[in-house]
Amino acid sequence: MARTRRSDLPPNPQEDQLTRAVGLNLKRMRTERGWSMDELATRSQVSKAMLHQIEIGKSVPTISVAWRIANGLKVPFSDLLTHAKAATDVLLKRDEAKYLTNASGSFSSRALFPFDGPARTAEFYELRIKAGGVEKAAAHAHGTCEHLALVAGTVEVDVDGTLHRMEAGDCLVFAADRPHSYRNTAKDTDAHLFLMMTYALPSQIHG
Repeated sequence: MARTRRSDLPPNPQEDQLTRAVGLNLKRMRTERGWSMDELATRSQVSKAMLHQIEIGKSVPTISVAWRIANGLKVPFSDLLTHAKAATDVLLKRDEAKYLTNASGSFSSRALFPFDGPARTAEFYELRIKAGGVEKAAAHAHGTCEHLALVAGTVEVDVDGTLHRMEAGDCLVFAADRPHSYRNTAKDTDAHLFLMMTYALPSQIHG
């Protein structure tokens, strides 16, 4: 059976919206800082070629790449995903969701907030980790805090060498400005989590 190519797939409005938002935000924030593509590549540890593909809307970054870009720009993760628009009621339909994934596809994240909206100091995500899957995250910006609630499965969260074992119903809060990872320890069951991420206010960082 012939493999389905990406170009053969029907367009995904949610993916197209995300691709445009990330590309526009990346270009705007880079030019506001007066940075060349080379400088951002150095600061974010993402290749110049990849940054160019994202900026022109030809590629959706993986979770780890998006985080490295946000850290390089020193902005909250959601600043890459959203653009300003008047606040209003928004219903996020599950069948229209856009998931960001890691390179292996074992870890996925769905933003539970619209791509259009005001700037945030808190974000809400749905996470899924396939059986045996692991996702490693670099330290986020100073003052970032993660609040995890495990709905189903068993997960180990390693926060800079300290291991936390979670079972369904458990919650974990930790300072995420340290390297951390999530591992589904089950062999045949996916893990389902919700994540609220909060960021320090500018006055708390510089004051």
